[in-house]
Amino acid sequence: MRFHIMTLFPDIFNSYMGESIMKRGVEKGIIEVNVYNIRDFSNNKHKKVDDYPFGGGAGMVMTPQPIYDTYKHIIETNNIEKPRVIYLTPKGKVYKQSIAQDISKEEDIILLCGHYEGIDERILELIVTDEVSIGDYVLTGGELPALILIDSISRLIPGVLNQNESFEEESFKDNLLEYPQYTRPREFMGLEVPEVLLSGNHKNIDEWRHNESIKITKERRPDLYKKACK
Repeated sequence: MRFHIMTLFPDIFNSYMGESIMKRGVEKGIIEVNVYNIRDFSNNKHKKVDDYPFGGGAGMVMTPQPIYDTYKHIIETNNIEKPRVIYLTPKGKVYKQSIAQDISKEEDIILLCGHYEGIDERILELIVTDEVSIGDYVLTGGELPALILIDSISRLIPGVLNQNESFEEESFKDNLLEYPQYTRPREFMGLEVPEVLLSGNHKNIDEWRHNESIKITKERRPDLYKKACK
Protein backbone atom coordinates (compact mmCIF):
# COMPACT_ATOMS: atom_id res chain seq x y z
CA MET A 1 0.00 0.00 0.00
CA ARG A 2 1.12 3.53 -0.76
CA PHE A 3 0.24 6.39 1.59
CA HIS A 4 0.42 9.87 0.11
CA ILE A 5 0.30 12.66 2.69
CA MET A 6 -0.55 16.28 1.89
CA THR A 7 0.62 18.51 4.74
CA LEU A 8 2.16 21.84 5.70
CA PHE A 9 4.48 20.09 8.18
CA PRO A 10 6.24 17.18 6.45
CA ASP A 11 8.97 16.79 9.09
CA ILE A 12 6.42 15.51 11.61
CA PHE A 13 6.25 12.18 9.77
CA ASN A 14 9.97 11.43 9.42
CA SER A 15 10.85 10.27 12.94
CA TYR A 16 7.74 8.15 13.48
CA MET A 17 8.03 6.37 10.14
CA GLY A 18 11.64 5.48 10.96
CA GLU A 19 10.72 3.40 14.00
CA SER A 20 9.44 -0.09 14.87
CA ILE A 21 6.64 -1.65 12.83
CA MET A 22 6.36 1.27 10.41
CA LYS A 23 10.05 1.08 9.59
CA ARG A 24 9.89 -2.68 9.01
CA GLY A 25 6.91 -2.31 6.70
CA VAL A 26 8.75 0.28 4.62
CA GLU A 27 11.99 -1.73 4.53
CA LYS A 28 10.08 -4.83 3.38
CA GLY A 29 8.51 -2.80 0.59
CA ILE A 30 5.02 -3.64 1.86
CA ILE A 31 4.10 -0.04 2.59
CA GLU A 32 5.33 3.18 1.06
CA VAL A 33 4.90 6.61 2.61
CA ASN A 34 5.24 9.71 0.45
CA VAL A 35 4.97 13.14 2.05
CA TYR A 36 4.17 16.29 0.04
CA ASN A 37 4.53 19.83 1.33
CA ILE A 38 1.43 21.73 0.19
CA ARG A 39 3.37 24.98 0.43
CA ASP A 40 5.68 23.83 -2.38
CA PHE A 41 2.73 23.95 -4.78
CA SER A 42 1.54 27.46 -3.96
CA ASN A 43 1.42 29.91 -6.87
CA ASN A 44 1.83 32.80 -4.45
CA LYS A 45 5.30 34.35 -4.64
CA HIS A 46 5.53 34.20 -0.85
CA LYS A 47 4.27 30.60 -0.82
CA LYS A 48 1.20 31.67 1.11
CA VAL A 49 -1.38 28.90 1.61
CA ASP A 50 -4.09 30.59 3.69
CA ASP A 51 -6.39 33.61 3.63
CA TYR A 52 -9.20 35.27 5.58
CA PRO A 53 -12.60 33.55 5.44
CA PHE A 54 -15.35 35.08 3.33
CA GLY A 55 -18.12 36.34 5.61
CA GLY A 56 -15.69 37.14 8.40
CA GLY A 57 -14.72 35.15 11.45
CA ALA A 58 -11.65 34.24 13.42
CA GLY A 59 -8.62 32.49 11.99
CA MET A 60 -7.48 31.66 8.49
CA VAL A 61 -8.64 29.14 5.90
CA MET A 62 -6.36 27.05 3.66
CA THR A 63 -6.75 28.18 0.05
CA PRO A 64 -7.79 25.64 -2.61
CA GLN A 65 -5.12 26.15 -5.29
CA PRO A 66 -2.06 24.71 -3.46
CA ILE A 67 -4.05 21.72 -2.21
CA TYR A 68 -5.54 20.93 -5.59
CA ASP A 69 -2.18 21.23 -7.36
CA THR A 70 -0.58 18.93 -4.77
CA TYR A 71 -3.35 16.43 -5.43
CA LYS A 72 -2.83 16.66 -9.21
CA HIS A 73 0.90 16.10 -8.78
CA ILE A 74 0.29 12.99 -6.67
CA ILE A 75 -2.14 11.29 -9.04
CA GLU A 76 -0.16 12.18 -12.17
CA THR A 77 3.29 11.13 -10.91
CA ASN A 78 1.97 7.91 -9.34
CA ASN A 79 -0.52 6.97 -12.07
CA ILE A 80 -3.47 6.80 -9.69
CA GLU A 81 -7.03 6.70 -10.99
CA LYS A 82 -9.99 7.64 -8.76
CA PRO A 83 -7.96 7.72 -5.53
CA ARG A 84 -9.45 7.53 -2.08
CA VAL A 85 -8.75 10.90 -0.48
CA ILE A 86 -9.23 11.12 3.28
CA TYR A 87 -9.53 14.50 4.96
CA LEU A 88 -8.75 14.45 8.69
CA THR A 89 -11.29 16.69 10.41
CA PRO A 90 -13.36 16.84 13.63
CA LYS A 91 -16.42 17.05 11.38
CA GLY A 92 -15.79 13.61 9.90
CA LYS A 93 -17.05 10.12 10.69
CA VAL A 94 -15.48 8.83 13.90
CA TYR A 95 -12.62 6.45 13.09
CA LYS A 96 -13.07 2.79 14.07
CA GLN A 97 -11.31 -0.50 13.48
CA SER A 98 -13.87 -1.42 10.82
CA ILE A 99 -12.91 1.70 8.85
CA ALA A 100 -9.23 0.79 9.14
CA GLN A 101 -9.99 -2.70 7.81
CA ASP A 102 -11.91 -1.24 4.88
CA ILE A 103 -9.16 1.23 3.97
CA SER A 104 -6.45 -1.46 4.25
CA LYS A 105 -7.81 -3.05 1.05
CA GLU A 106 -6.82 -0.02 -1.05
CA GLU A 107 -3.59 0.23 -3.07
CA ASP A 108 -3.22 4.00 -2.71
CA ILE A 109 -4.50 6.35 -0.02
CA ILE A 110 -4.18 10.14 -0.03
CA LEU A 111 -4.36 11.77 3.41
CA LEU A 112 -5.13 15.49 3.53
CA CYS A 113 -4.00 17.24 6.71
CA GLY A 114 -5.86 20.44 7.41
CA HIS A 115 -4.66 23.35 9.53
CA TYR A 116 -5.80 26.75 10.77
CA GLU A 117 -9.63 26.94 10.67
CA GLY A 118 -9.88 24.26 7.98
CA ILE A 119 -9.75 24.17 4.20
CA ASP A 120 -11.84 25.74 1.45
CA GLU A 121 -15.07 23.75 1.04
CA ARG A 122 -14.54 23.45 -2.71
CA ILE A 123 -11.60 21.11 -2.12
CA LEU A 124 -13.96 18.76 -0.27
CA GLU A 125 -16.34 18.83 -3.22
CA LEU A 126 -13.63 18.32 -5.83
CA ILE A 127 -11.30 15.65 -4.44
CA VAL A 128 -12.22 14.36 -0.96
CA THR A 129 -13.96 10.98 -0.75
CA ASP A 130 -13.92 10.47 3.05
CA GLU A 131 -13.93 12.80 6.05
CA VAL A 132 -12.57 11.11 9.16
CA SER A 133 -12.31 12.19 12.80
CA ILE A 134 -10.22 10.38 15.41
CA GLY A 135 -12.44 11.61 18.25
CA ASP A 136 -14.64 14.32 19.62
CA TYR A 137 -11.93 16.86 20.28
CA VAL A 138 -9.98 19.43 18.27
CA LEU A 139 -6.28 19.29 17.37
CA THR A 140 -4.01 21.90 15.81
CA GLY A 141 -3.80 20.03 12.52
CA GLY A 142 -4.38 16.73 10.77
CA GLU A 143 -0.86 15.38 11.08
CA LEU A 144 -1.34 13.36 14.28
CA PRO A 145 -4.62 11.85 13.03
CA ALA A 146 -2.87 10.94 9.77
CA LEU A 147 -0.16 9.08 11.69
CA ILE A 148 -2.83 7.21 13.63
CA LEU A 149 -4.49 6.10 10.40
CA ILE A 150 -1.18 5.02 8.86
CA ASP A 151 -0.24 2.99 11.93
CA SER A 152 -3.62 1.30 12.42
CA ILE A 153 -4.02 0.51 8.71
CA SER A 154 -0.45 -0.69 8.14
CA ARG A 155 -0.63 -3.37 10.83
CA LEU A 156 -3.60 -4.91 9.01
CA ILE A 157 -1.63 -5.38 5.78
CA PRO A 158 -0.24 -8.94 5.45
CA GLY A 159 3.49 -9.13 6.12
CA VAL A 160 3.88 -5.90 8.08
CA LEU A 161 3.67 -7.64 11.45
CA ASN A 162 6.08 -10.45 12.34
CA GLN A 163 4.70 -13.97 12.69
CA ASN A 164 4.81 -13.66 16.49
CA GLU A 165 2.80 -10.45 16.32
CA SER A 166 -0.85 -10.58 15.45
CA PHE A 167 -3.80 -8.23 15.25
CA GLU A 168 -6.25 -11.15 15.34
CA GLU A 169 -6.59 -11.16 19.13
CA GLU A 170 -6.27 -7.43 19.75
CA SER A 171 -8.96 -5.11 21.03
CA PHE A 172 -12.12 -4.65 18.97
CA LYS A 173 -12.05 -8.12 17.44
CA ASP A 174 -15.66 -9.33 17.71
CA ASN A 175 -16.40 -6.00 19.48
CA LEU A 176 -14.46 -7.10 22.56
CA LEU A 177 -11.54 -5.39 24.27
CA GLU A 178 -8.34 -7.36 24.72
CA TYR A 179 -7.82 -9.56 27.78
CA PRO A 180 -5.10 -8.77 30.39
CA GLN A 181 -1.51 -9.67 29.55
CA TYR A 182 1.24 -10.84 31.94
CA THR A 183 4.94 -11.61 31.70
CA ARG A 184 7.81 -12.36 34.10
CA PRO A 185 8.22 -12.21 37.05
CA ARG A 186 5.40 -14.42 38.33
CA GLU A 187 5.06 -12.17 41.40
CA PHE A 188 5.55 -8.40 41.52
CA MET A 189 4.80 -6.08 44.46
CA GLY A 190 2.60 -8.76 45.98
CA LEU A 191 0.58 -9.28 42.78
CA GLU A 192 0.75 -12.71 41.13
CA VAL A 193 0.06 -13.93 37.61
CA PRO A 194 -3.30 -15.78 37.43
CA GLU A 195 -2.66 -19.48 37.99
CA VAL A 196 -4.54 -20.53 34.86
CA LEU A 197 -1.92 -18.84 32.67
CA LEU A 198 0.76 -21.05 34.20
CA SER A 199 -1.22 -24.27 33.82
CA GLY A 200 -0.29 -25.09 30.23
CA ASN A 201 -3.92 -26.00 29.57
CA HIS A 202 -4.61 -23.97 26.43
CA LYS A 203 -8.34 -24.68 26.47
CA ASN A 204 -8.66 -23.24 29.96
CA ILE A 205 -6.40 -20.32 29.06
CA ASP A 206 -8.50 -19.46 26.00
CA GLU A 207 -11.67 -19.65 28.08
CA TRP A 208 -10.18 -17.40 30.79
CA ARG A 209 -9.02 -14.85 28.23
CA HIS A 210 -12.41 -14.78 26.54
CA ASN A 211 -14.21 -14.31 29.84
CA GLU A 212 -11.82 -11.52 30.84
CA SER A 213 -12.41 -9.78 27.50
CA ILE A 214 -16.16 -9.92 28.10
CA LYS A 215 -15.77 -8.58 31.66
CA ILE A 216 -13.52 -5.69 30.66
CA THR A 217 -15.69 -4.74 27.71
CA LYS A 218 -18.85 -4.77 29.84
CA GLU A 219 -17.22 -2.51 32.44
CA ARG A 220 -15.43 -0.04 30.16
CA ARG A 221 -17.30 -0.07 26.86
CA PRO A 222 -20.94 -1.08 27.37
CA ASP A 223 -21.66 0.13 23.83
CA LEU A 224 -19.32 -2.51 22.41
CA TYR A 225 -20.59 -5.12 24.86
CA LYS A 226 -24.11 -4.73 23.50
CA LYS A 227 -22.83 -5.30 19.97
CA ALA A 228 -20.81 -8.35 21.06
CA CYS A 229 -23.91 -9.90 22.62
CA LYS A 230 -25.96 -9.68 19.43
